[in-house]
Amino acid sequence: MSLSPSSSKRANIFGLGLIGGSLALALADAGYEVGGHDSDAEKISTALSRGVISFPGLYADAEVTFVATPVGFIAESVIEALTLTTGVVTDVGSVKTSISSAVTDERFVPGHPMAGSELDGLDGADASMFAGAVWVLTPTAHSSDAAFATVAGLVAKFGAEIVAMDAQQHDDLVAVVSHVPHLAAATLMRIADDRSEEHMALLRLAAGGFRDMTRIASGRPGIWLDICEQNKASIVRGLDALILGLTDMRDVVSRSDRDGLLSRLNQARQARMNLPTGAGAVEDLAEVRIPIPDRPGAAADVFTLSGELGVNIYDFEVVHSAEGDRGIMVTVVRLEHAEMFRGGLLARGFRPAIQPLS
Repeated sequence: MSLSPSSSKRANIFGLGLIGGSLALALADAGYEVGGHDSDAEKISTALSRGVISFPGLYADAEVTFVATPVGFIAESVIEALTLTTGVVTDVGSVKTSISSAVTDERFVPGHPMAGSELDGLDGADASMFAGAVWVLTPTAHSSDAAFATVAGLVAKFGAEIVAMDAQQHDDLVAVVSHVPHLAAATLMRIADDRSEEHMALLRLAAGGFRDMTRIASGRPGIWLDICEQNKASIVRGLDALILGLTDMRDVVSRSDRDGLLSRLNQARQARMNLPTGAGAVEDLAEVRIPIPDRPGAAADVFTLSGELGVNIYDFEVVHSAEGDRGIMVTVVRLEHAEMFRGGLLARGFRPAIQPLS
């Protein structure tokens, strides 16, 4: 793998698939020269010819390297990137506990953008893919604040909402909102397919709701083999919870419990309606400035707290403090959440200041 001469405003993509290609385009839009590497030389050639990357290889001095290889290869790819470059390294895998345990370098910050497309590979690459998406960061006990700030700053430039949490918590939650739904959709689709052999009209009768619920079953099967192996424990727990929930629903229906059924459907409807939406108007937002204390993991604590309180951080940057070498984290949250966020920050030893944006 070739290394480049030294320069500034450079970033790398290790793995030129759908997410890697989208990251390359987003980085280029943010003003970066982008180096790209993949185990498939043809993908490098295609990315170069299409202008997705500007250099066939890894820039040794890149500010950040994004590892976007399949889940089963992330650990070795991260270690290789840390060896070949001097900057920060992050990954985009949907399983975090295994990689967080395998790599202890302070320059590494595990991550996972909750974004994707029904398209595949570089053909589906889209610079705007991460705008409005949730991007989870799971810094390890070894990740430096400087590395975290670098990754979070870039993610914010992509327009993503940053959420920080423990790697195990991430894996448990993603099993529920991503991995188990995919397996459930695949199972429902298989049931319908099996029955269609007896009733040929069944799949032709599939209406919008069925198509919407099973859409994710059309994703590439191969990537799920490593995901299910790497996140086996969390997925099994999620499947157990789903089985219990379906058993409960079956019992309610079988005994014609109308009140119980209505209660469960109302709970589900209300929860669905309460899923988070966008930031809103400027007059509804507030800027929260937070001096970062001189202790490991302080920057990540801010995002972890926001997740625990249910406070969305819509924008983020780190600016130099006039008081010395410490940074000031400038965040934007909804005005109605600002005081709650401030109280939580004070309880954790921060000294925040709030200013409405309007």
